[in-house]
Amino acid sequence: MKSMTGYGRAKQAREGRTITVELRAVNHRYLDCTVKAPRQYGFLDDAVKKAAAARIARGKVEVFVSVEIEEGGDVAITVDHALAGRYLDALRSLSERYGLRDDVTVTTLARMPDVLGTERIEQDADELTRDVLAVFEQACDGFDQMRCREGEKLENDVRQRCDAIEKLVGEVEQRAPVRVREYRERLLARMHEVLADRSIDETRIVTEAAIFADKTAVDEETVRLRSHLHQLDGMLREQQPVGRKLDFLVQEMNREANTIGSKANDVALARIVVDIKSEIEKIREQIQNIE
Repeated sequence: MKSMTGYGRAKQAREGRTITVELRAVNHRYLDCTVKAPRQYGFLDDAVKKAAAARIARGKVEVFVSVEIEEGGDVAITVDHALAGRYLDALRSLSERYGLRDDVTVTTLARMPDVLGTERIEQDADELTRDVLAVFEQACDGFDQMRCREGEKLENDVRQRCDAIEKLVGEVEQRAPVRVREYRERLLARMHEVLADRSIDETRIVTEAAIFADKTAVDEETVRLRSHLHQLDGMLREQQPVGRKLDFLVQEMNREANTIGSKANDVALARIVVDIKSEIEKIREQIQNIE
């Protein structure tokens, strides 16, 4: 399990260039990747976004790319051979005409105007893209390590919340039949008070208690809530991103808790439901950070 929040950085010297890639991410419902690189390297945008999509399922991700070229690394020395040849012919002509020693050297020719020149080397887009992606992958490794550490903490916290909810569901299941018995006793006491010495129809009492039990039964809800907890445990064990599935599942858990609360008609049960909803809300807040 990974958190959506993380940071990674890598720096490498490759082919006369120092490439630095940084990426940072925060929570987001989907993957939203932004690449920030020098304007002349705009061609990197699509390639980096595709690489990010292969490593990151969701989150708001910012990737910063820096390319520093070593001094003179983008400059090539050019030789005008035609001009050098003409200089050489002219020098030899002088030697023959005036009987001078022919001592022309490479240095002599190199010093002649415009024989040597410089030109800026165009960056090979494909080569640079491959190098940047290699550095990006290294930055992603550190990024994932940080997200995994945070994800482990989130998982542990969610599991503790689930354990607490399971205990509270057990309390609901214990309280439910007690509540029906108490309702029957209160109803019987009330009937004694109203009817005084008159005979009380026990059948009517039993019928009213049965109606109350049926209207306020939460067995189905507690069973579904336990099932959701079991599903959540299974999702936490998966090796793929489960954040969005967890978000949906927690909504279902909250719906069951609300239904139990609406049927409660009992102060003690209502308090337990409040505790359940509190734990569910804390889980919901945590899974907003899970990829």
